[in-house]
Amino acid sequence: MSTAPSQPRFEPARIIIAMGVASSGKSAVGAALGRRLHAPFLDGDGYHPPANKEKMRAGIPLTDEDRWPWLETLARALADAAGQKGVAVGACSALRRTYRYYLTEMAGEQILFAFLDVDIEVIRKRIAARQHEFMNPRLLDSQFATLERPGDDENVLRLDVSDPVEAIASRVVKELGHLKAFKRGQ
Repeated sequence: MSTAPSQPRFEPARIIIAMGVASSGKSAVGAALGRRLHAPFLDGDGYHPPANKEKMRAGIPLTDEDRWPWLETLARALADAAGQKGVAVGACSALRRTYRYYLTEMAGEQILFAFLDVDIEVIRKRIAARQHEFMNPRLLDSQFATLERPGDDENVLRLDVSDPVEAIASRVVKELGHLKAFKRGQ
C-alpha cells in the first residue's frame, strides 16, 4: 500500500459554484458554504437583468443570448470577490458544459462546480412547495432538457442532494483541503 497522498479528483479553485437545475438547492448550499468558508456568497439569481427575470416569470425559457451577459457579469463578480477575500462561492444553474466553460473563461481562473444532481420528480415536489421571485414552475422541463450533467473531464464535485443542506456543505468543505490555508474572518 502506497503512503503517497492521493491526487484530488478536481483542480483546486478559489471559486466554488453550487450548480444544478432550479430547486436543486444551489442557493441554500452556496450560502452554507459561504458561511463555513467565511467567504462571500453571490447568488446568480441576483445577477439576472430585469428582462431575463420577466421572461422566466412568464414561463419563457432563456436563450443562450439571454444567458451570456448574465454569466459574464456573475463570473467577473465572483473573480473580484475571490480576489478580495481569497475565495468566493456562487450559485448558478450552469446547465450546459459551454456555460461552465464560459464562466471559467470570464472569471479568468479555475472554478470548482459543486453539482447538485437530483431526479426530476424530487424537483417537481420542491417547486410545488416553494415560492420564487421569478422561476416559473413551467420552466422545469426546459431546465432538465438543457441540463448537460458534468463529465468526468470537468472540474466538478458531484453531490447527493438527499442529504440535508448542512451535511452537503460539510462534505464540500472536507473536499476543499486546498482552502484550509485560508483562515478568513479571524
